[in-house]
Amino acid sequence: MPVEAMMNRRKLGNTGLEVSPLSLGAAPLGHVFGNIDEDQGVRAVLEAMEQGINLVDTSPYYGVTRSEQVLGRALRQLPRDRYILSTKAGRYNDREFDFSRQRILDSVDESLQRLGTDYADILLLHDIEFGDLNIVLNEALPALQQLKQAGKIRFYGVSCLPLEGYERVLEHTDLDVILSYCHYTLNDSTLTDLLPLLKERGIGVINAAPLAMGLLSDKGPADWHPASPEIKQRCREAAEFCRQQGTSLTRLAIQYAVSNDRLATTIVGTASTAEMADNIRWAAQPLDQQLLQRVMDILEPIQGQTWPSGHWSQDVMNGSSTFKWEGSPF
Repeated sequence: MPVEAMMNRRKLGNTGLEVSPLSLGAAPLGHVFGNIDEDQGVRAVLEAMEQGINLVDTSPYYGVTRSEQVLGRALRQLPRDRYILSTKAGRYNDREFDFSRQRILDSVDESLQRLGTDYADILLLHDIEFGDLNIVLNEALPALQQLKQAGKIRFYGVSCLPLEGYERVLEHTDLDVILSYCHYTLNDSTLTDLLPLLKERGIGVINAAPLAMGLLSDKGPADWHPASPEIKQRCREAAEFCRQQGTSLTRLAIQYAVSNDRLATTIVGTASTAEMADNIRWAAQPLDQQLLQRVMDILEPIQGQTWPSGHWSQDVMNGSSTFKWEGSPF
């Protein structure tokens, strides 16, 4: 049954790509969430593809290129038509954000070499809220158009945490896809408000972080998580409630995200074959609507609450015609 569920493809906007409802996030391959056995990580990628997942997402930022290197080991063992590859450019470590035209062009060449392929299916500008919007619009996006014309990427888009970031970009240009994270989860479904515009424009929607970067995991978030104490507390209560019911908040969170067919695919990161198998099995199962409602009741006081990210001025985020940059992100 899980394989059949993953084979039930969804259209990614107007790209012509058909993607599995659940996709594989390769950030853990870069040791982002702790040290991993890289051989096991390679096996997890190959097993995911065998079970019907066909999209994998990475970035040079994850593990400072390590994720792309390890993922490349797996992808070299697969025919190129077996997978849809998404990677990113613009963010490279916690202090380096560079959306200049030449850096984007060079970054893609570097990524393709690490990944062992001559093209990426999707290229995303990574966390654009940490960049100068003028440079994003006037240098980075034209660079993506150039890469698309050259055949090095097939489709392109942007990723950021603030949903207003997509609206600002779409006021000035078209995109093939967006990747949004932490905004279609049990505790924050505000991405829903943006879906009509994206559908109207034919833009594919990639949803990521259905566990809200660990808030909705059974073990809870890492200490660095930027959510408020109230958000963390409510999520802990939801996790405890699920345990009392003999089930898992992680399971419910994945099922909730995957069940919305307006989202072409939902990315869940893992470097573990066992976790990956659980994710696929859960994604194939129907939502327990009664449990969902109880958990939503627990989380209702924090529904839609998020945290700041990036350094675009408030004028820009509120739609000012004059873009303004307010200094270094760190």
